[in-house]
Amino acid sequence: MLPAIDSHTSIVTVATVIQLSVAPVFLLTGIAGLLGVMANRLGRITDRARVLERRLAMTRQAEVVELLNQELGKLWQRIRLINRALTLGTLGALLVCVVIVTLFIGDVTTVDLSMGIVVLFVGAMLSVIGALLFFIREVYLATSTVRTGLDSLVDDGGEPR
Repeated sequence: MLPAIDSHTSIVTVATVIQLSVAPVFLLTGIAGLLGVMANRLGRITDRARVLERRLAMTRQAEVVELLNQELGKLWQRIRLINRALTLGTLGALLVCVVIVTLFIGDVTTVDLSMGIVVLFVGAMLSVIGALLFFIREVYLATSTVRTGLDSLVDDGGEPR
């Protein structure tokens, strides 16, 4: 049961907690934007892998098969990196949500949750840092992967030119 408090104090207290929770909400918005970018990249990588898998099924030339397998291997590395980034980014967003809820719970109860809020916030930031590190690794892998003339060897239908 919640303790009884007068309505003016309650309104002021809730307003203060809402003000304190605005910063984490903006952080949550930023994380959501990053997650959107990462999810879009994952979709594009997956689409490219599907195209290459169709080409692989249609070709019989050993050198083309090898090139396709190499590129597919790089795409799978990128997919794993983006999945890790998305997982950590989502965990960070969830922890920020828990921080916001904990702020409100700590305010309406007599329990001191300040250390818990600190731990949750640090956990959220570490998760976001991890997500960004995986993301930058994926971007680096994407930009360092030079196409080896595969498109000049194989047309859009997967048949050698």
